[in-house]
Amino acid sequence: MKDATLTPTALIDSEHPAVVAFADRHSGGRGDRERAVSLYYAVRDGFRYDPYRIDLSTEGMKASTVLTVGYGWCVTKAALLAAACRALRIPARVGFADVRNHLSTDRMRAVMQTDLFYWHGFTEIRIEGAWRKATPAFNLALCERFGLLPLEFDGHGDSLYHPFDRQGRRHMEYVALRGSYDDVPLAEMTADFARLYPLWQAQLASMPGADFLADVTREADPQRHR
Repeated sequence: MKDATLTPTALIDSEHPAVVAFADRHSGGRGDRERAVSLYYAVRDGFRYDPYRIDLSTEGMKASTVLTVGYGWCVTKAALLAAACRALRIPARVGFADVRNHLSTDRMRAVMQTDLFYWHGFTEIRIEGAWRKATPAFNLALCERFGLLPLEFDGHGDSLYHPFDRQGRRHMEYVALRGSYDDVPLAEMTADFARLYPLWQAQLASMPGADFLADVTREADPQRHR
């Protein structure tokens, strides 16, 4: 019987040549823990987090697509980390939670009309017999611009969003855990997004020139908070 956490899927396409090459290139260290940690940082910092350019098509949600376009959001970056782990025969899957994001941009709040982010994605990696949560979403450059504490991962404990930023402002609050999946449950996610964020896709599609990092930089300006 196949282990589903080692098997390629439609979106966690761990047999894709680009995924295999990426995993081999970043498989530093000895043993599953060190290799998983190396992959985590390669995904976290090698691809910028950009929630303004989300493509919910099957092709747009594949792990390999992140390698092609050079950016992703929490779900696709989690899928890439899971795929890279599977390519190295390290068991991995994706997990989801609903989170309250207290520091999203003004544009995101206007489009989503809420600070509650449903289906936030992270990776779960089996290391030395235990499942560890790893969240490679926010790249280091983004954390520095937004004044966030970067998420580190050592393979011994879980890597989950910090509740506060560097200035002590509320950052991320986990509202509910949705469980673990062997593949990204795209149909269920898109149905929920259409119901919960009725303006989201249409408004994002109408602002192709919007720059997430520019918004973050402007809104993180200390002058705005005086």
